[in-house]
Amino acid sequence: MKTVCVIGAGVVGCATAYALRRQGFQGILLDAQAGPGEGASRANGAQLSYSYVEPLASPATLRALPALLSSQDSPLRFSPRMDWRQWHWGVRFLLACTGGQVRRGTRELLALAQLSRTTLDDWCARENLAISLKRNGKLVLCPDDATLERQVRQLEFQAALGCRQSVLTPAQCLAQEPALGTVLTGVAGGIWTPDECLADPYELCQALVRCLQRDGARLQFNTRVDGFVVRRGKAVAVRAAGHELAADAFVLATGASAARLGASLGMVLPVYPVKGYSLTLPLRDASRAPRASVTHLGLKTVFAPLRDQLRVAAMAEVVGHDLRIPQDRVDRMLEAVERLFPGACALEQPAAWAGLRPATPDSLPIIGPSRVVNVFLNIGHGALGFTLAAGSAMRLAWQMAAGGAAAMQRPVASALATALSPQERKTP
Repeated sequence: MKTVCVIGAGVVGCATAYALRRQGFQGILLDAQAGPGEGASRANGAQLSYSYVEPLASPATLRALPALLSSQDSPLRFSPRMDWRQWHWGVRFLLACTGGQVRRGTRELLALAQLSRTTLDDWCARENLAISLKRNGKLVLCPDDATLERQVRQLEFQAALGCRQSVLTPAQCLAQEPALGTVLTGVAGGIWTPDECLADPYELCQALVRCLQRDGARLQFNTRVDGFVVRRGKAVAVRAAGHELAADAFVLATGASAARLGASLGMVLPVYPVKGYSLTLPLRDASRAPRASVTHLGLKTVFAPLRDQLRVAAMAEVVGHDLRIPQDRVDRMLEAVERLFPGACALEQPAAWAGLRPATPDSLPIIGPSRVVNVFLNIGHGALGFTLAAGSAMRLAWQMAAGGAAAMQRPVASALATALSPQERKTP
């Protein structure tokens, strides 16, 4: 039985280690944090958005960039750094803002999202995973006719790819989500997707680690990997805290730090952190809280009812690895809660959090072999890490189980192409 060392115990790394174990590999899971799920998986938006995977880089985003970057209270911020990786990523992001790229990316991400849905459902049933999973749908509110028309075009495109979604009038939005009350002034309509889900990504990390412990996997936390020991073009060990840990193969699932570790192997990985924020608020009056996941495109904010709390997530900031939480960001999210769901939550002591989404310029994760024979990649999931984790893990586990020197020496793909079967690549 081959030993595979998975570096990174966020939701993608934990899912990868679990999927590899189910394929018969002996597992080692390492992370620099004190436990699993302590990075970008700790308190993110909690949405399993299987039908909302459209790449961030798009013509619409490109047109909106000047206004977004010049506004003081914009949900998007760019803070220039003396970091060539930031500028390299930014240029590639701008080049990815094309209609063709959006359509290709949406097709590929939807295929992976559907695999992720079926895989996670299977894991939950098989292991009885306690992750607060609810299939309660998602309502997306559009602030104006132009936004609604764009969402309708996307809906029509995705309908041919198997997505079940419907267009709602403002009155129908209110009927679908009564907690919105009379706040729908200025909303042109909405998109309702009944199959979307909510769950707790941190609970998923914890549950998968318990399964790995039961199955005899080796877990090491508080272990920061500094680099690799490479002999004759093959990685034989990782270096951590002055020690070496050997394995037959290695998987980078290190989120926003993937570029640093990739550089130690001579790889330039197009992954850069995009910072997001969340608040977790206790419910004061559950009747005033949403029943489903709600996204307001005008506020660029998502609202997810999670157990007896409301998870609120927003913002996208290209500011390096800065995890500080400015008060104006907290205030903006609190204002959004009171605007849409007045009286629903206790706002006095919000649990504020910031995380670094490991994004690629075109929003497509990198899944598969690297330039080093026995080092594999499962990185760059951006804001979709929770949604795509189970499917990405299965893709990689299948590839590694198939083995073969030729497959293991293919260069890094710029996107998902190496992770898709020939049939899926032909999906219209």
